[in-house]
Amino acid sequence: MDLERAREFLRANHRAVLATSRADGRPQLSPVTCGVDDAGQVLISTRETAIKIKNLRRNPAASLCVFTDGFFGQWVQVDGTAEIISLPAAMDLLIDYYRRISGEHPDWADYRAAMIRDQRCVARITITRAGPDIAG
Repeated sequence: MDLERAREFLRANHRAVLATSRADGRPQLSPVTCGVDDAGQVLISTRETAIKIKNLRRNPAASLCVFTDGFFGQWVQVDGTAEIISLPAAMDLLIDYYRRISGEHPDWADYRAAMIRDQRCVARITITRAGPDIAG
């Protein structure tokens, strides 16, 4: 699948399952929401203490299965390499992420405080592959 076509799907659909690798190599799966920034990278907001972040710091390989709100129907898998952006550098990305998925927040000061309190960070994934390429 063309990478830009996959990005367009992700811009319109935000529900996904993120796959990272545990220390023993087995997959660790996490339900997430995701957005796509202007550079075409996937943004995921999560907590610094989440296992997926520990996994990505050890091995930045990441895969996402993104699907519609209805679950059944179209879906896209993207694979790529993740980088973790922590606070305070992550704040502008967290705001951008929120706007892309939910629009304007009614109280940005409260949002910023919650991001700090919850120890939020951003996993930013550079897409290297997308599919499916065939239907079966």
